[in-house]
Amino acid sequence: MSAGAAGPGGPVSAGAAGPGGPVSALNSGPGVQVGAAPAGRGAQTLFTDVLVYRPDAPGGVLGPTDVLVEGDRIAAVGAEARRRAAAAEVIAGHGHHLLVPGLVNAHFHSPANHLKGALPSLPLELFMLYESPAAEALRPTPREAYLRTALGVLQMLRGGTTAVQDDAFLMPDPEPAVIDAILQAYADLGIRATVALDQPELPEVAKLPFLEQFAPAELLDELRRPAPMAPGVLLERYEHLITHWHGAADGRLRAAVSISAPQRVSPEYFAALDDLSRRHRLPLFAHLLETKTQRVLAAEQPRFAGRSLVRYTADLGLLSERLNVIHAVWTDEDDLDLIAAAGSVIVHNPVSNLRLGSGVMPFRAARDRGIPIALGVDEAICNDAVDMWSVVRTTGLIHNITGLDSDRWPSAAEVLDCLWRGGAAAMLRGGELGAVAEGQLADLALLDLHSLAFTPLNDVPGQLVYCETGSSVVLTMVAGRVVFEHGRVTTADEAQLLGEVREVFAGKRRALEAAHADAGRLFPLYQRVVRAAAATDVGLTRWVASG
Repeated sequence: MSAGAAGPGGPVSAGAAGPGGPVSALNSGPGVQVGAAPAGRGAQTLFTDVLVYRPDAPGGVLGPTDVLVEGDRIAAVGAEARRRAAAAEVIAGHGHHLLVPGLVNAHFHSPANHLKGALPSLPLELFMLYESPAAEALRPTPREAYLRTALGVLQMLRGGTTAVQDDAFLMPDPEPAVIDAILQAYADLGIRATVALDQPELPEVAKLPFLEQFAPAELLDELRRPAPMAPGVLLERYEHLITHWHGAADGRLRAAVSISAPQRVSPEYFAALDDLSRRHRLPLFAHLLETKTQRVLAAEQPRFAGRSLVRYTADLGLLSERLNVIHAVWTDEDDLDLIAAAGSVIVHNPVSNLRLGSGVMPFRAARDRGIPIALGVDEAICNDAVDMWSVVRTTGLIHNITGLDSDRWPSAAEVLDCLWRGGAAAMLRGGELGAVAEGQLADLALLDLHSLAFTPLNDVPGQLVYCETGSSVVLTMVAGRVVFEHGRVTTADEAQLLGEVREVFAGKRRALEAAHADAGRLFPLYQRVVRAAAATDVGLTRWVASG
């Protein structure tokens, strides 16, 4: 499939560079000089006189040096780079530009991209009533799905994020045309994306403690109603995703599978997705112990028999090195031991955890066990920006209030290790992503160290974590192709795209308001569930006390 093809409903990138098309040569004077995008797999791009982030180098910085990109890979770093450059396009760093691996957004839900700032802060179980209503009037057209996906990609590319794992919940059900629209947006705009279908298949009463017990009679039938789509049909949708998109755009697009969460699916469906994951070597996404309410499920639902959701998953034989354990906030020591033994990756979403009041993930306990930790935005409606730099900064700060000795607080280098090495592990791309080194995929971001965030230059890792906002990013490259440079995304007409987004989603506002009003019927019941769970003693806490 052509990565430069027009999206559903017509092109959004008329005049933008395709995979082999030209990007206008720009000269920023004393700053970076940008040449053309690579023209196919044999093309070369030479970064000259750049500093390179290397965690093993003094101060985390190598150089000034040169980096040669051939096709979609880094071919050489150092003196060999210039010797091997033949007809390379040159990007001159002038000794004050820093080349870093592209940021990895390891957990994301693209269907909420158009809803940033739309909801007040609420506990997850209340928030979800409004976040993804299954109203027929809100069923997305393929064009709407394309637009809201592209909206998130624009912000990611501008900030140097080059790879994303999208756990796409498609309400009320995942139609093939909508799946195609999402993947086409990722293809067209040039980011690296791994996409799953986040679709529970159990009734609502199975997902929460106390719900059936507290529900008034007039709501029970609604809460016991089967999910919109049966497991067999969901597996057919996965067949469509894998057959049509896994490995598309020269391997830039890949499939993943998602159970959403263990309490939301049957063991049989969980096992079927795990089998797909194993056969195709796909990441498997599972929200695990995000909230205290989910911790309470262990004792309140007979099927869990007192077991945490992590223990339950392990007992099913489904905790594996392919599993992304998303959130892991309310895990205990036993849970972390099981995750470490399985080789699973924890995906940490600290901004979302704050927005929803979920708590503070036990970062140091996980790192002590050698568990890889990746970082994610979660989604634009509970992060309110598709911005990995805010996630990086929050990771570097939130764990300082856990009461540990300051020697146990995350260092800047550890946070960056989560961003890059952990992100690559979550995507099952360890050894290919997350470093500026020979043989790695050429997913890169170039930062101007003469920006405010790095002036004066004191400590590169520290300023990357605590100071950078994305405003220093002057160039983003994915798979050897320049997709953002000199203030604009090269793969789309941003003004036209944003104008269409404003028009289309303004037209959905009344339907969204009606769906939210309808969801308000359930708010008192769900609030009672959340408050009962909050009052339950589970033997640990992940909340920060205040008095």
